[in-house]
Amino acid sequence: MASGVRKVFTGGDGGQIVVLDGVDLTVARGEMVAVVGASGAGKSTLLQVLGALERPTSGEVVLAGTSVGSVADAELAALRNRSVGFVFQFHHLLKEFSALENVMMPLRLGGVAKPRARERARELLVRVGLEARMSHRPGELSGGEQQRTAVARALAAAPPLILADEPSGNLDHQNAEALHVLFAALAAEMGVGLVVVTHNRSLAARAQRILLLEDGRLHATHGEGLV
Repeated sequence: MASGVRKVFTGGDGGQIVVLDGVDLTVARGEMVAVVGASGAGKSTLLQVLGALERPTSGEVVLAGTSVGSVADAELAALRNRSVGFVFQFHHLLKEFSALENVMMPLRLGGVAKPRARERARELLVRVGLEARMSHRPGELSGGEQQRTAVARALAAAPPLILADEPSGNLDHQNAEALHVLFAALAAEMGVGLVVVTHNRSLAARAQRILLLEDGRLHATHGEGLV
């Protein structure tokens, strides 16, 4: 998935800031990988590069068998939309649409017919425990319900990879734990690879692997680097 990835930014003084410095990472279907590390270590940048929101400065990122560096921007957007689902700390749901319509959105944008998109969205909302809340808009949902809707939306196009950036960071303990259980179950049941950036020990502990991002590189850890 990622091989020898470097990501370098230019600072305000014109100097180079090396955020990622030779990252290697392969995630299997059904595997949950937690990435931990200090604030500012580059964890969010790593997810952006893995999800083709940012191109690496050097090295290779492969999504669904396609090297990100080999495709033009328009093709890259299409590849990203069908190959990666994103879950962020804040749900980013469209407030004027219901939960069902929000989950349908990526499918409709991908050209899926409305009846099939609706059926798929219903299936996913039932799976995340929102069968009674499908017609509610985000403002009528609790924080936990909003985030579960965002998870369903990320899964809508059946991508092989889900990237989650502090997904429970804005939730209370009870809702966070429910989301952690859901993530682990979905990775196993749906056969998706899941990379989650988190400071939450409970969520990290559910992963098959915990990796520490430090000095631009990933290191295997048993959780002692979680801060």
